[in-house]
Amino acid sequence: MPQRILYWFRNDLRLHDNEGFDKAVAMADEVIPVFVFDPSWFVDVDDLAFRKTGIFRTNFLIEAVTDLRRSLQSKGADLIVRTGDPAKILANLAEETGATAIYASKEVTQEETDIESDLSKRLKPLNVDLDLFWGATLYHVRDLPFDISRLPDVFTQFRNKVEKYAQVRETIPTPQRVQGPSTPVDAGPMPTLASFDFPVELTKDVRAAVPFEGGETVALARLQRYIWEKDLIRTYKDTRNGMLGEEYSSKFSAWLALGCLSPRLIYGEVKRYEEERVKNDSTYWLIFELIWRDFFRFVALRYGTRIFKPSGIRHDLNRKWRRDPDLFMRWAEGETGIPFIDANMREMNQTGFMSNRGRQNVASFLVSDLGIDWTWGAAYFESLLVDYDPCSNWGNWNYVAGVGNDPRQSHDGQARYFNIYSQATRYDEAGKYVKHWLPELAQVPAEKVHLVSNLSPAEQSQYGVALGDDYPMPVINPNKWTKAEKHH
Repeated sequence: MPQRILYWFRNDLRLHDNEGFDKAVAMADEVIPVFVFDPSWFVDVDDLAFRKTGIFRTNFLIEAVTDLRRSLQSKGADLIVRTGDPAKILANLAEETGATAIYASKEVTQEETDIESDLSKRLKPLNVDLDLFWGATLYHVRDLPFDISRLPDVFTQFRNKVEKYAQVRETIPTPQRVQGPSTPVDAGPMPTLASFDFPVELTKDVRAAVPFEGGETVALARLQRYIWEKDLIRTYKDTRNGMLGEEYSSKFSAWLALGCLSPRLIYGEVKRYEEERVKNDSTYWLIFELIWRDFFRFVALRYGTRIFKPSGIRHDLNRKWRRDPDLFMRWAEGETGIPFIDANMREMNQTGFMSNRGRQNVASFLVSDLGIDWTWGAAYFESLLVDYDPCSNWGNWNYVAGVGNDPRQSHDGQARYFNIYSQATRYDEAGKYVKHWLPELAQVPAEKVHLVSNLSPAEQSQYGVALGDDYPMPVINPNKWTKAEKHH
């Protein structure tokens, strides 16, 4: 009887540099690739009027799985697609196909590890092994120069140690051929947005910075274009805080989040670029960002469910948060009356993307200026961001809320505070970004647009904007920022 391994694709939707899949292809006579859409991804978030996974992320995921299926077909196999409880479906498939083992990538956050445990229990009586492979980070967890329980609390210490004492492993080549099962298994239909009760068509906003499309094929093309064809990495450090357009930052995060792109492949390409073209602060900075991404994953591995609780990694039970749904929804819908905040929120609501600079500002505003429970903000980002990754998203929110392991907190334990006005005038001096997403403010001069609530009735009529009608009155008084010297 042929040795069959069922390979369960999760957040590793690629054939390049995929250790678990590579091992399955090498070890087995026949490999059965599977992807399971889990209905629990699409439920409504408790108490809040949005879904855990919104339309942009769902669409991107369907595209990525479709691309993976095409790639496997070109290698002589197919991708079995199912919708339902992953542990049940996989155990049943293993039994039906006579698989001796299930291989998959290892996840670290609770919902994912609960499924791993459930699957493992179901496979025991079937005498089927479950082998999990680490594959989401730049540095392999086994190569860290310390035990995970001794993970440094400070990113800089983590970075210094891994850079000095750990090696990035070589990438694993893409299999040339994949031998699928000799007895046919029904591949199953690819779900559509309508399968999960979304509108049939996703309208893509023409103002979007990047027309994100899921899948390894697009990811590899983006990598090639960003580094080699357009040389954009050469100036990455100077441009990465941009707000408008496709080219100011790498935008790799969406493909990294679903594993359409391997961080080790990016690292390898950057290193090759440094040898063949130029090595500078910008080339290093892209690697620096990948190390940050690793840090958040290892933090999640060390602290478990703490990253999802209002008290955070610090387990700070003294911080009290407001739970005001109306005020929260004004933030979520980009109706706070603070143009820099609203523009960023509307960009995310319309496209599923927001710049790093934007994220830090809107998070600081929700937490520090409105005092709203930061976990609501993190859940809203989870729903909307195409590049959502649980470790980076919740890790970053822990930081901004002052419940993370950040040494740069102020001494009274307050969150890292952003002066929104000084940020807006620094990163959107001409007001172009704000006007791109808030066209109702198009005629307001740059020097007045970031404090639009100060316009006199005469100025409002001159610039064609009626405060309270065309654009909301502010939820807090923004003039505090011009007085405060709390610059970030």
